[in-house]
Amino acid sequence: MKVSEADILIVPGYSNSGPDHWQSRWQSKLSTARRVEQAEWAKPVREDWVQRVIEDVAAATKPVVIVAHSLGVASAIHAVPHLGDKVAGAFLVAPPDVANPDIRPKHFMSFGPYPRDPLPFPSLVVASRNDPFGTYEHADDIAAAWGSLLLDAGESGHINAESGHGPWPEGTMVFAQFLSRLKAPA
Repeated sequence: MKVSEADILIVPGYSNSGPDHWQSRWQSKLSTARRVEQAEWAKPVREDWVQRVIEDVAAATKPVVIVAHSLGVASAIHAVPHLGDKVAGAFLVAPPDVANPDIRPKHFMSFGPYPRDPLPFPSLVVASRNDPFGTYEHADDIAAAWGSLLLDAGESGHINAESGHGPWPEGTMVFAQFLSRLKAPA
């Protein structure tokens, strides 16, 4: 699949993705990318965030490829049962452990636990070994439950601008390869 054949749906996490974040950079470069906008970025409400993903997927005119980061991963995963057959694939980066009471901010726990059903489309989880919002072991466990390929990003923090992943050229290459292997849903 090519970018022009898909609606690339950027699903940011808590506090949105600022201008230096790789999601914002990708959105500005990918002609068919658009962002899921949330009414409240700093005080996320699971039902509202999930509903926005559902609405944006429903509004798509082409097969959807979800590109989610952090709490955006949780929003997208909770939306899956309501997405029908419009999603061609999901690129899921730095999934937080939304069931861990020690993770801050506490808003994350309202998004837990993750559904563990296999995803009905190809998916790739990119996880870091030193993400402050979730362990690599947790990412490995949920990726296995979802039937996702897991990519070890090494010690990359939360894979955001703060951890030095503004441009994230390695991510761009991995996403391009992932996209090239997708087919439009039947």
